[in-house]
Amino acid sequence: MKITVCASIKFAKELVEICKELKKQGHIPLMQEDMYKVADGTAEELIDMANGVETAEIKKKYDYIKAWHKLINDSDAILVCNFDKNGIKNYIGGNTLMEIGFAHVNNKKVFLLNPIPEDVPYTDEIKAMMGVELNGDLSKIG
Repeated sequence: MKITVCASIKFAKELVEICKELKKQGHIPLMQEDMYKVADGTAEELIDMANGVETAEIKKKYDYIKAWHKLINDSDAILVCNFDKNGIKNYIGGNTLMEIGFAHVNNKKVFLLNPIPEDVPYTDEIKAMMGVELNGDLSKIG
């Protein structure tokens, strides 16, 4: 299965590891190529983005919202890797919420690595589009 791996850029290293695990399981993981550069520390401007420096301008410059939309359209499913961030358990931010929406309206499967966050104002929207909660177990993808 082709699976677009989505999450906050702060988790680039974790996403690279998840992509490796998905490959081992026979899936084809898709992810914005720049995430690999963030993970290995070679994308200084993007690392600044991860640290909250001019994020809107960088997203515009690299056209990231459209890039993720294309990846999602080219896949069978998305895997939302929702780790703890900013004091919120299983955080899902604005961009990732949009990516869930892209998948939902295009009839793609939605997998959530961890349970739905309860401390965000759009929990109901996530629940309305939700597919399968994996509770950390990638082997449940199917």
